[in-house]
Amino acid sequence: MSAEAAHSSHAHGHDHGHDHDEPHNDIIYPAMIPFLLVHLAALGVFWTGFTTTAVVLCISLYVVRMWALTAGFHRYFSHRSYKTSRWFQFVLAFLGQTSAQRGVLWWAATHRHHHRHSDTPEDVHSPKHTGFWFSHVGWIFSPQKNQADYSTIQDFAKYPELRFLDRHPYFPALLVAVGCYLIAGWPGLFVGFFLSTVILYHGVFAINSVAHVVGKQRYVTADDSRNNWWLALLTLGEGWHNNHHHYQSSTRQGFYWWEIDISYYVLKAMSWVGLVWDLRDPPKAIVEGEQRLGRKVVERVAEEVAGSFQIEQIAREVQEAWASNLEDLRERAQKTRENAAAQLRDLQIPHVPTMEQIRARLKERYMENPSLDIIAERAQEIMLERLSSALQLDTPGDARPATG
Repeated sequence: MSAEAAHSSHAHGHDHGHDHDEPHNDIIYPAMIPFLLVHLAALGVFWTGFTTTAVVLCISLYVVRMWALTAGFHRYFSHRSYKTSRWFQFVLAFLGQTSAQRGVLWWAATHRHHHRHSDTPEDVHSPKHTGFWFSHVGWIFSPQKNQADYSTIQDFAKYPELRFLDRHPYFPALLVAVGCYLIAGWPGLFVGFFLSTVILYHGVFAINSVAHVVGKQRYVTADDSRNNWWLALLTLGEGWHNNHHHYQSSTRQGFYWWEIDISYYVLKAMSWVGLVWDLRDPPKAIVEGEQRLGRKVVERVAEEVAGSFQIEQIAREVQEAWASNLEDLRERAQKTRENAAAQLRDLQIPHVPTMEQIRARLKERYMENPSLDIIAERAQEIMLERLSSALQLDTPGDARPATG
């Protein structure tokens, strides 16, 4: 089956190239029904009660399946941060799909899209643009958001066994559910399988939501990814999310020895017996933040820092304190055709953030990086451009383009 055919198996009959066929968000589509049913089924624990065997099953399945998602779906299929054999690749995919989080190809393709557009309007789940609860769970019910681009997962879509699993996303989970019932009866099914599956859902989803809202940002990543130690414990290492966004191809997400990363420890042990190999570690320069940032990251962070200052408020304060001077500045800008933002910088007007203040704001948020000064300079340019516009310093006769 081709990647395009695999994609169509999840498209619910919609052709996204035509507006009249565009799916609507107010309809529950068939792929969403299993997710809802699992949540409803978890309420069965009030009928069955808890047994020791069922609780052990619940905890064990949470840990094993969380590892399969973090070490398999995420670090292997989404980021290829290590290598393994074809048969163990299938094992990782099968184990991951026992979590009932759809198919391995769909999962990895969706995650790759997230990294390409992290915390932009194109992101499939960004608290910054769609709110906390939509990023946590609402996006699953949005046909526009949850349609994977299978062209981005061609490296794994070439394997027929993975395509088979992706076409039958809930088959592995069904087998585990039956096994839980055979082992521990109704409590085994409802506590062992359904309850652990629901907890697992929200543990994984917390990386999309909580890890972009709560925690610390060590590295400049042009998104809202954060490191969160307690989330790292709950997700076997995924909570070191800012680390991960800083260097996505690293198998190890806890960059420092005190950053507990259980998924990595298991993979490391597996490498000793040859199940996996070529585990990638982040270079020292990456860990210590010594590598210069790309132009795209610099621009996005500069925009964000500039936006953190209240330009409209600053403009009012400048207007009150420099009313007569601003009229002179308008006239000079019109006569000399000199860029008004550049003149504002040269005049060093009070109330306008200085380079030192901008750098201080950056250093409050991030560790030292060679590109922080470049970001600060660009952020100042952006702020002065916005301030000159707010003060109407750029007259209609000034045809010069904005700086930057």
